[in-house]
Amino acid sequence: MIYLLPFFTVLIWSGNTIVNKMSSTVIEPSAMSFYRWVLAIAVMTPFCLPHVLRQWTAVKQHARQLTMLALLGMVINQSLGYYAGLTTSASNMSLISSLVPLFSLFASVPLLKKRLSMVSLIGAAISLLGLAYMLGQGDMLFFFRHPMAQGDLFMLIASLLYAFYCVLLKKWTMPFGNWTLIYLQGAFSVIMLTPVWLSSDHLLPSQASLPLIAYAGFAASIVAPWMWVKAINHLGADATAMFMNLLPVVAVTLAATLLGETLHLFHLIGGLLVISGVILSQIKVKRRPPMGPVHSVRHA
Repeated sequence: MIYLLPFFTVLIWSGNTIVNKMSSTVIEPSAMSFYRWVLAIAVMTPFCLPHVLRQWTAVKQHARQLTMLALLGMVINQSLGYYAGLTTSASNMSLISSLVPLFSLFASVPLLKKRLSMVSLIGAAISLLGLAYMLGQGDMLFFFRHPMAQGDLFMLIASLLYAFYCVLLKKWTMPFGNWTLIYLQGAFSVIMLTPVWLSSDHLLPSQASLPLIAYAGFAASIVAPWMWVKAINHLGADATAMFMNLLPVVAVTLAATLLGETLHLFHLIGGLLVISGVILSQIKVKRRPPMGPVHSVRHA
C-alpha cells in the first residue's frame, strides 16, 4: 500500500503538466506563477510561520541561498513552464522535463565535484538522441534546417535550471525542515513575482483559472511534496526516485485522454529513448578497488 504514495505523487505532478497547458489560454503565465505560490503560502503559513520566526536568524544568514533557490526552482522554472504551454504540447513538455535527472548529473560535476561514469555518458547520448528524434518529429537532422519551437526551448531551459536547483539544494545544507524550506522558497518567490504580476494585463484571476490555481497551489505544491517525503521515509530515496521515470508516461497518457493530443510514433520512439537513457544514466557503477600487493602464503 505504501507504494501508492509515490505513484499518486507522480500522478499529481503529471497532472500539473496538463494544468500548465490548460492555464495558457485562461491566465497569464506570470499571474499563474504568482497566484500558485500565494495560495500555497496562505495554506502553509499557520503551520510554518512559527518555525520561521524561531529560526529568523538562520533565515537572514541563508537569505542569499534561499533567493537563488526560489529564483531557479520556482520563479523562472515554473514561469517558463507556463509560457511553454502557449506554443508546445503537454506531451513534449513532459518528455523534455524527464531529462532533469540527466541534467542534474552533469550539473553535479562542477557543483559537487562528482565524476561521470561511462554508463552515465552513454545514457546521456541515448536520451539526447531520443529528444532530437521526438522534437524533430522523426527527423534527426531537423534542427540543422529549422530552429527549435519556442515552447520546446522554454521547457529545455526550465529543465536545465531545475537541474541546477536540485543540485544546489543538495550542496547548500541549511538548518530548516522540509516544509519550512519549501515555505521560505515560496515566500521569496511571491516577493520576486509580485512586480511581474503587477505588470500583467489582468491582475485578478479569471473564473476558469481558479481550479487550475487550486490544483497547482495546493495539490502540486503541498499534497504531492508531503506524499513524496512520506514515501522517501518509508521506501528510501533510491526506490522512491525510480517512480519519477513514470512521470512522462503518465503525463503523455493524461495529455491524450484529457486534452485530446495525438500521440505519434516519434513520440513513442523518442520518449522511450529519453526514458531509457535517463534510467541508464542513474545506474550506480561500483568502482573496483585497486588490487593490493599479492603476498605469498607460506605452508608449514
